[in-house]
Amino acid sequence: MSCIDMPSDRGNSNGLALKDVNGEPRIRDLDLAIRLGFSDAHKIRNLIERHADALVALGVSATVAETSPKGGRPGKAHYLNRKQAIFITAKSETAEATEITIEIIERFDAYERGVTVQQFTIPQTLSEALRLAADQADTIEQQKAQIEAAKPVVEAFDRIANADGNVNMTLAAKALQVSPHWFMKWCDTNGWTYKRGNQRMAYQDKVNAGYLYMKTDTVERPDGSDKAVYQVFVTPKGLTKLAKLLGGSGGAPATLPLLRPNGLGGSSVHHAPAME
Repeated sequence: MSCIDMPSDRGNSNGLALKDVNGEPRIRDLDLAIRLGFSDAHKIRNLIERHADALVALGVSATVAETSPKGGRPGKAHYLNRKQAIFITAKSETAEATEITIEIIERFDAYERGVTVQQFTIPQTLSEALRLAADQADTIEQQKAQIEAAKPVVEAFDRIANADGNVNMTLAAKALQVSPHWFMKWCDTNGWTYKRGNQRMAYQDKVNAGYLYMKTDTVERPDGSDKAVYQVFVTPKGLTKLAKLLGGSGGAPATLPLLRPNGLGGSSVHHAPAME
């Protein structure tokens, strides 16, 4: 079994280091024991052996034979995956267990996102400290600018999401700042609505999701019989969803591609009608 340091953890002595074991990130048992505050790091292996069956249920057991640098008895190092490391951390019942559990989760999450874990370096000179302070100030200003730029869109979404009542398709199009004709065609093509005869109906999955609402009225025909008339309404939740799909606070371009109901531009997906 091959075992190498992860690139982001080489030279890291302050936190848990992930090891690449046959292409999978794992934590060495003794490293975990040290972070947990074991007076004798090797005691963690007794804990691991006691819970061997439970650990196997959480993933493949990865071990590496190792010899003592002092010529003692050969040992067996355990390399734990995320679930195994969290399990042993909980069973250790040490004061640091909660903190280390969070660290384990963050380490593995960073690996899965492909994020290199950055280590903080203490400035050694006044110029380095000033440079670090300036860099942090720049970062804060950039974040503030991004927040300010996003405010109009966020506020628009909040107004829509908190609006009282539902709106018909024409009013929904106006709220989204697009042509009603374009909007209805987009909804028909993207699996929100469909035509049954000369009436527009809502797909059941959009009704179930709380995006659309079907209103039914009864009108009297000239011959005295009743006729059911359906009308699609968009809920505040549906408007928020549509605003995001159509590019934020509105103004979707007429060139926005019209997708088929499966969202991939391929063959259509037949949804169950909202109402029969």
